[in-house]
Amino acid sequence: MTDERELTDAEIEVLQRKDFYADPDTVTAELYPRATNLSAGMLYRRVIRPQAPAAPEYVTLPLSRYRDEAEVQLSVTVAQWNLLWEAAQLRRRFFAEDDLPPVIGQIADRGDVNVVFVPRTDSRYYEYSPLFHLLSHSTVQRYGLPPLRCGQWPYVAHTAPVDRFLPTDFEHRLSRAWAATVWRYLVSGSPLRAFSGSDPIRLLAHNLDYWVPPVTAAIQDILGGFPRVDEAVGQEPVPLEDGSVLEGAVAVSPRVGSELWQGQAEAAEVVRATVEHADADGRLRGILEAVREHRVQDDFSEHWSFAREDFERKLYSKRSKVAVRFVELTDTIPVQGPETEVLDGLVYGDFLALLDPRERQVVVLLHSGVTKLTEIAELLGYANHSPVSKRLARIREKADAYFRQT
Repeated sequence: MTDERELTDAEIEVLQRKDFYADPDTVTAELYPRATNLSAGMLYRRVIRPQAPAAPEYVTLPLSRYRDEAEVQLSVTVAQWNLLWEAAQLRRRFFAEDDLPPVIGQIADRGDVNVVFVPRTDSRYYEYSPLFHLLSHSTVQRYGLPPLRCGQWPYVAHTAPVDRFLPTDFEHRLSRAWAATVWRYLVSGSPLRAFSGSDPIRLLAHNLDYWVPPVTAAIQDILGGFPRVDEAVGQEPVPLEDGSVLEGAVAVSPRVGSELWQGQAEAAEVVRATVEHADADGRLRGILEAVREHRVQDDFSEHWSFAREDFERKLYSKRSKVAVRFVELTDTIPVQGPETEVLDGLVYGDFLALLDPRERQVVVLLHSGVTKLTEIAELLGYANHSPVSKRLARIREKADAYFRQT
């Protein structure tokens, strides 16, 4: 007999929430965000390391709260499987086929595939957890997301019903928060709000599925720098049951577990590394350049930006200046419009109608061979050439505006 009573569902939920949300004292720039890794050395003295590891894929499973023996076995197997991240596509070789739960056995039957299992949730929190746990506390607050405790890669175990503790639109909020975080690496000098919702780069920044593989690669780079649990254990061939050895792999001591990142500065470095992995083969750079070269007006919002100004300069040729010259026609007269007049060998269009009488006199005098400003000023009755210079400037401005419209 014991006096201890079972906790009520409400009391259990209070404890779960406390374990799920970050302690207010830990959301400083030095401590938040944070993510860690657990070492396979807790279970294995050696792991298989392939010489050419395949990129991991995420597979969701309906992992529940350990209500029966089968569910417990599934959760334990998932934890063991994921801890063997270093074995990549070779991790199935650590398990006897008959010992695998059916849902994992179906994956193992596909052969050497590098799969990371995560719980299936409506929020997709576990799939996007590496991205969420790179967000600064200010970004989390700005987009209405709760600050959560330390993240973990790969997934090992869960103790809380996350969908109950997260906003119903968690994925949408995370998408916006991640786009705001990564935007400066994609478009320099122009804020995200300057682009419309249909802009291709903006859509790419919000696409969480696109960013999961590169953030996973960035995490594995960090893990690759951790020391071995037992540096005295050297590399050895991997023996097979038939007496041969597994080609393209060695058995080594597993790496230690440790912090992946802690604090805003370290997280920012991982964000930068994530972008670099997204462009490891030049694909991201190619996408960005292609979009910039083929932008359309609908890509921009009503907000001003350097990107929009550059686009409009190209569209409206703002950089090209109209050089106004008054020239005589040669013997070969080009085709002119119906409003064009040819007076004494000079092509006049309806542009002359835009000039006042004095400005027309300047044009005529220039055509008649009077090219010095002082001579034109004297013929027009001015004391000096300053009024003529001003009128020429106005003529050029009018010509510039006129010929841009024709």
